[in-house]
Amino acid sequence: MQKLEKQETINKKRKQQIILSVPSKPEYLSVVRLTTSGIANRVGFDLEEIEDIKLAVAEACTNAMTHGKAENGNYDIEFTIEKESMIIEVKDSGKGCMIENIRKPQERELVEGGLGVFIIKSLMDKVEISSKLGKGTTIKMMKKIGGE
Repeated sequence: MQKLEKQETINKKRKQQIILSVPSKPEYLSVVRLTTSGIANRVGFDLEEIEDIKLAVAEACTNAMTHGKAENGNYDIEFTIEKESMIIEVKDSGKGCMIENIRKPQERELVEGGLGVFIIKSLMDKVEISSKLGKGTTIKMMKKIGGE
């Protein structure tokens, strides 16, 4: 019993990482959502937080599929579980984008598409977007564990 408790303490101190390479096809989005839900549940998020995380990840993946057409047809998702947060990075190897051109949607201009980044930022505690032309885009999202 003592050995098990010691192992759990060691695991809580280390970063844990799960990496997925997902085909850039809409039919795999349900697999991503299920995986995200399972990881978030395991980490200790409540149901409302899990739903927010799943939606944010789905939006980031939709961006990767729509704008990040990669040669190998896949995009990557990295889940990093730290002591006080979970970090999720969705990376594509597409053409990249000009980040400064991403702007907050205006209420009078709402149209289908173009809301993904806004939705992600409203659901997650921290969001960083990096992109290099010809190299792809990364959306890095962070949600605090047990945080409001």
